[in-house]
This record gives sequence, C-alpha cells and structure tokens, in this order.
Amino acid sequence: MDRNGKLNVGIVGAAGRPRIFRDAIHAHPRAAIAALCEISEERLDMAKAYFGQYPAYLSFESMLESADLDAVIIGTPMQFHVEQALLALERNLHVISEVPAGIDIGECRRLTETAARSKGQYIMAENCNYMKPHMVISNMVRSGLFGELYYAEGEYLHDAKPLCVSTPWRRAWQTGVNGITYGTHSLGPILDWMEGDRIARVSCIGSGRHHADGQGRAYEQEDTCLMMGQTERGKLIRVRLDLLSDRPTALNYSLQGTRGCYESIRHELLGAGKVYLKTEGEDKPEWIDLAAAGKQYVPDIWQRVPEQMLGASGHGGSDFVMMTDFLNAMTDGKPSPISIHRALDMTLPGLISQLSVERGGQWLDVPDSRVWSGDNGT
Repeated sequence: MDRNGKLNVGIVGAAGRPRIFRDAIHAHPRAAIAALCEISEERLDMAKAYFGQYPAYLSFESMLESADLDAVIIGTPMQFHVEQALLALERNLHVISEVPAGIDIGECRRLTETAARSKGQYIMAENCNYMKPHMVISNMVRSGLFGELYYAEGEYLHDAKPLCVSTPWRRAWQTGVNGITYGTHSLGPILDWMEGDRIARVSCIGSGRHHADGQGRAYEQEDTCLMMGQTERGKLIRVRLDLLSDRPTALNYSLQGTRGCYESIRHELLGAGKVYLKTEGEDKPEWIDLAAAGKQYVPDIWQRVPEQMLGASGHGGSDFVMMTDFLNAMTDGKPSPISIHRALDMTLPGLISQLSVERGGQWLDVPDSRVWSGDNGT
C-alpha cells in the first residue's frame, strides 16, 4: 500500500470490461487506481477519458515493472487470463481476474501452483455470485430454509453472434470450441449455495449446429450444450450454455432441497424469482415472491450500496458490490471471497465437459485443484 495506506490497483484491458469497476474503486476509502494498460494508444486514450489521467502503459509487463502496485484487475480476453495472472502473482501482487480462470487444464494447474506460492491473493470476478437474489438465496440456504440441497440448474443463454464480430476472440474461444466454454455464470451461484462441495464428474452433450458465422462457417460449438454434473457429496447439477440461438438473453437458476425450492423468472434477466418453503399443516404448496420471503436475508453489503450505484454500475449493482467486497478483503487482509480453488471449481467442470462432448457424453472425472497445491481448504 502507498504511504496513505491505500491499495494501489493497476488495470489491464482498461478500455473494456473493467470500466464497470471505476465507481467502486473511487468510492472505496482504502483503494486507488494507480495505472492503466491497453493494447493500443487509441484504447489507452479511451481508458484515460473514462478513468482519468493515470500512468498508462501499452505493455502489461511494463506496468508491473514500473508502476507502484499492490493489485491488478485483469479484464482482457479469456485466453490471456492465466498468462497475466501468473506474471502478477510471481510479483506477489493480488489478482482480480475476469472469468473464466483459464482455458485449459495445464494452465489451470500452473495458476494453482503459482497462487499457492504467492503472497498475493487470487480472486475471480464472478459477478453472478453477487447478484442480489443469489446472495439472498445463499443466506436462506445457510439458515436451513431449504433443508438439505440435492439438485440445481443454471442456464446462461446469450446470443453472442454479434459479439463474435465485434470481439473476435469470442469466435475462437467461446463459440470456436464445443462444450461449456463459459460456464462460471451458471456454476458460480450454485456452488456458493452448495458451500463446501464441488463437481466431481461431468457428462456433456450438444443439440447440433444450426448457425454459421459471417464467413459461412458453422460454429464449432453446438447451439445448446448441456452438462450434467455430480458433486462429491452426490448432488446433481445441470448447466445449459447457449451462445448462438436467436433469443433474448436470460440467466436462469433453479434450486431444490428437502424443505423448499427456488426458481428464477426465466424471461427476466435480473428478476428476483420465487421460492417455496414447506410449512407444517399447509393445504397445498404455494410460491412466494423472493423479494418478500427473502427481505430479512438481504446481506449487509447490499444494504449499504448507494442508490445511484444500483443502476449505474452494471448488472443491477452487482459489479459495484462485488468489487467492494474484493477491495475490502484485500485491504483488511482477509481471505479471498472467490479463492483460487473456488474459481477452479467453477472453471474446471466446463473444461472437462469439452472432452466429454467429444466422446459422446462420456462421464469424466473433474480434477480437484486442491490436490495440485496440497491445500485442503476451500
């Protein structure tokens, strides 16, 4: 930290996704932006126009060597996440990386081993974990309202064909590979609800290919991919990824326990959804709006969000809440909210699904990153 006791943060990919974190960093009393990095002068100018006139770099390595940093935010395309995280962790810097953690098993293992040696914390920025309904459900789960959990569903449905044109890396890494290439939005909240558990094996199948890109090439990814996962504790999780179908964007979730269940509203991107909670002597099961049933389970961090940030900071305010929580952890010296192992619990099932779909849906084991680092924690 600098002489004023502030966490100095460098941002790579600053003209893109990380812009959504500006307000949270500026609002935090113990954090400050210290440097910006982009791949061209044009994009650096865009970043400076948005963030302000901070030291600016065209090379991530130069930023790490020259800027006085405590942490970096990695907001670059997914194929660069591990490479850049390794460089920062080797310098004992904290890392906040966009999703997913990595794009193949080997680099995920290197990331795990490096994070275990580093004095910096690794954090993965899965904002779906911080959406208000999902945090409310987490508190309700921990209060025992749903009983013992045994099944969940997560769906990420987002027509990314236009994005594959404007951001070509998506054409290669999200729709250019078959299987669950972008599954952390679905798995993140579910694994938060199923605290202490992880997916131990997966099977993945696809629906076939019905779309082509602008050059007339069929997308390598099938239109809808379904991954079934079984956890170490025997729970069942279904994940659907669809980046190609012509439809409105949707994030859908379902959770089932022995005493109740949760269903998001399928046609509302950020809708609260409904819950059923079993009561003694009830005439018949009835749905209750989550906004009413979960009112007393809203986490403190959401109750402290400034009103103006709810709409301005992205995804209904979840990006502001997420970054605030991450900055609090780093400045307070507390464990990472989404640690290296939890990040890989969200990432590795999707990578193994890509092997499973090639083999006709064969069930395959998912490696546990804790084995790679010799760490039994979560």
